[in-house]
Amino acid sequence: MAAAERKVVHIDAEKCNGCGRCAHACHEGAIQMVHGKAQLASDLFCDGLGDCLGPCPTGAISIITRQAEDYDPAAVEKRMAEMKRAKAGDPPPYGCPGSASRELKNQAPAPYGGCPGSMAKSLKAADAACAHVSGDEADQPTAESELMNWPVQLKLVPAGAPYLKGADMLLAADCTAFAVPDFHNRYLRNKPVLIACPKLEDNDPQAAKLVEIARTARPASLTVLRMEVPCCGGLVRVAREAVRQSDLDIPVNIIIVGIDGLEKCRK
Repeated sequence: MAAAERKVVHIDAEKCNGCGRCAHACHEGAIQMVHGKAQLASDLFCDGLGDCLGPCPTGAISIITRQAEDYDPAAVEKRMAEMKRAKAGDPPPYGCPGSASRELKNQAPAPYGGCPGSMAKSLKAADAACAHVSGDEADQPTAESELMNWPVQLKLVPAGAPYLKGADMLLAADCTAFAVPDFHNRYLRNKPVLIACPKLEDNDPQAAKLVEIARTARPASLTVLRMEVPCCGGLVRVAREAVRQSDLDIPVNIIIVGIDGLEKCRK
């Protein structure tokens, strides 16, 4: 095919940490992992839309305009079929299984790439085989986990994860789960969760990722669960700015809890 000026992915090898999330996010198989680094397999496979940008935790990926061969859907279809055959029944060839994004119910393995621990997945009933306890622990009542998804860190959750679509999402400050004794029962039930810290992390990338999630998933609502400490107010600003930039009418509900674990107010 003839080359022409168009938008394609550019990967900064110096910034790439080899996590593989970009390869997992690319629906065309345009990105491959070579010697622990992400590389563009071919211009033919890259549509230039940038689904791989959001999942990258280091900012190693950008969209540039340069001379490149035209995107070839037929070549992509052939490549994806080959990758599917190659990966059938095999674990991902690289990365950590614990980071793979998943919906914890009815989990379907990702066909390629990424860290298994970061793969998006639905979690309900996923770990029943490990539920057995013995001795004194068997006499203690146990609470059932209400966690619906993995991963939970805002910067790691794929914007296109199926469990986010049309959901009532919970954006929780990191500390809330430690402060609230019955966090799962009170706030997590039937909600996919995204966690972040507005004090220890840069708010602009957090807002940008939330904008991507909002535009892709179009959630029914967003509940922000924050601590009463002033620095935690940044999470509310992140949520409201993301909804504003998304140009979507997404209701934002605010819940503030104290360091004593008690709910202080709702807005």
